[in-house]
Amino acid sequence: MKPPPFEYHDPRSVDEALALLGRYGGEARLLAGGQSLMPLLNFRLSAPAALVDLNRIPELSYIREEGGQLRFGAMTRQRQIEFSPLVASKLPLMIEATRMVGHLPTRTRGTIGGSIAHADPSAEYPALVTALDGEMVLRGPSGTRVVKPNDFFKGFLTTAVAPGEILIEVRIPVTPPHSGWAFEEFSRRHGDFAIVEIAAMLAVANDGGCAMARVAASGVGGTPVRLRPVEELLERGGLADKTIAEAGAKAAELVDPTSDLHASADYRRHLTRVLTRRALTRAALQARGNN
Repeated sequence: MKPPPFEYHDPRSVDEALALLGRYGGEARLLAGGQSLMPLLNFRLSAPAALVDLNRIPELSYIREEGGQLRFGAMTRQRQIEFSPLVASKLPLMIEATRMVGHLPTRTRGTIGGSIAHADPSAEYPALVTALDGEMVLRGPSGTRVVKPNDFFKGFLTTAVAPGEILIEVRIPVTPPHSGWAFEEFSRRHGDFAIVEIAAMLAVANDGGCAMARVAASGVGGTPVRLRPVEELLERGGLADKTIAEAGAKAAELVDPTSDLHASADYRRHLTRVLTRRALTRAALQARGNN
């Protein structure tokens, strides 16, 4: 397996990378960690005229807190996130999700921006940013724009990143007080893409009810799915075991998965119900302990 021929560029700034993208008029591909792109090239499922390597642009690698959000440069390695004290204290759900991404070599080279821009519907980071209502910052010839997950993920491996644009930053709100969280997924082998995964965060009110719920499912369609009716059910009905069971059943009703060689649609609905209930139970227990 050999990739098709292409020209190679390694710019030192975002502006230089944007100029290269403009030169090739949509026929260039961006190289981040390469964990998804290189297999596509080797199988000749992608044949760009050029690769624009972002690995020598230091301004795209950082983790910082600003305005109630954690902000990640698109080239921040997953391994950096996994062992970041700031992420552990401000966004622990992300640590849990990151530990489920592939294997050690994958996380060592893989980047948050590369994973989100690739938009595999079973990947962990797209589910996370969807559940927590994150933001993607895109820069192109016309300037910078901020896109929410519902508008960013368009379909299987398809996003709102326009030709000539670069995903430069990912922003995720920090965890609110008195919260619990859980990331549950089912895969056939450790490190495989999940068949179904659920990201959940809950905040407990002073009276013991549910002050806030955030739940998303992945692996059940072409994009991650924010389960807003499940959130409303919890915020209205609380966090009793019966309500959490109802939330799991509601989640299974909301998804419309397809069947493939990995699982049938019915099995994916079953997993959605089971994993939603499991994630909410664990998140609720943790939220009560943190209240």
